[in-house]
Amino acid sequence: MTTSKTTTALFQPFEVGNLKLDNRIVMAPMTRTFSPGGIPGPNVAGYYRRRAENAVGLIITEGTVINHPAASADHGVPHFYGEEALEGWARVVREVHEAGGKIAPQIWHTGTARDKNKFPDSNIDSVGPSGLNLKGEQVSEPLSVEEIQGLVQAYAQAAADAKRLGFDAVEIHGAHGYLIDQFFWDVTNKRTDAYGGSDLVDRTRFAVEVIEAVRAVVGPDFPIIFRFSQWKPVNYDAKLAANPEELERFLAPLSAAGVDIFHASTRRFWEPEFEGSDLNLAGWTRKITGKPAITVGSVGLDSVFTSLFEEGKGGEAAGIESLIERLERGEFDLVAVGRALLTDPAWAAKIRDNRTDELQPFTRESLATLS
Repeated sequence: MTTSKTTTALFQPFEVGNLKLDNRIVMAPMTRTFSPGGIPGPNVAGYYRRRAENAVGLIITEGTVINHPAASADHGVPHFYGEEALEGWARVVREVHEAGGKIAPQIWHTGTARDKNKFPDSNIDSVGPSGLNLKGEQVSEPLSVEEIQGLVQAYAQAAADAKRLGFDAVEIHGAHGYLIDQFFWDVTNKRTDAYGGSDLVDRTRFAVEVIEAVRAVVGPDFPIIFRFSQWKPVNYDAKLAANPEELERFLAPLSAAGVDIFHASTRRFWEPEFEGSDLNLAGWTRKITGKPAITVGSVGLDSVFTSLFEEGKGGEAAGIESLIERLERGEFDLVAVGRALLTDPAWAAKIRDNRTDELQPFTRESLATLS
């Protein structure tokens, strides 16, 4: 694979708040489950360091769960609380910074996407705004207002710890049918109090309170990234916002609450989000809010990432000419790379140095190790 178009746009500096990046390439958050008991070890630190050594501008970690008994769905997912786990993350930060990189943790709660029957040694009920899973089935009692307020503070504590440990920013996971997204989605939020309602804007209240609480503890210059998506794992065609006007109403309260960068998750970065325009979700988000946006979705692969988990399937390296053209037009500001970077730690450096014939294809086997 060769990329004939210049990659200069990808390797321009970027700055927001106290965050200064050497280039526009972001490592997308990808769940790896290599932290037994929730403790990230030296192997996790080495995994992230290798990307920092190879020209990734900003690393966003795999999802790390906040301090709540039902936050995690797998014992190998790292915690972002507790002395041992935080010491592990401090090691990760040191390694990445020594390699010249920048890093942000993604703080996360899985909500009712967590299946307690598949989570050994835990009989704790999963939690969500209405106790409904992504199929709309009742799996637990709705969260009380007191429980919601406790969750808001758990997000804030994780963000405060991120800043204390020396991270360069924090990302709040509000996408993909997990807890915050469950408040957004009318399938999973049937509440009739201040945290619900028939209007999408009303259903942003929990996210707004999380963002405001995070901003209060990290201060004005520590960047907050917010990841959101239209699609859900059970419905790739789901739409929180059916048109640009609805998207504007949805994003306005989140932006006002203190988001610095929006991470607009899509499955295919090249697909238009709404009819009548070729802008993708990140493009619309930037246009509407005026704030920096990260695009993501099968970057550098010849297959949509969700198809790459089928038996025997992988993904060959693909050209990024159209991506660079969109970046040059200012459609978005940053580009998150997932599976291509997972399998090839030097992906960014190879793109920079025009060594694209050396790019490694993504394979399912890549998921079995921290390469």
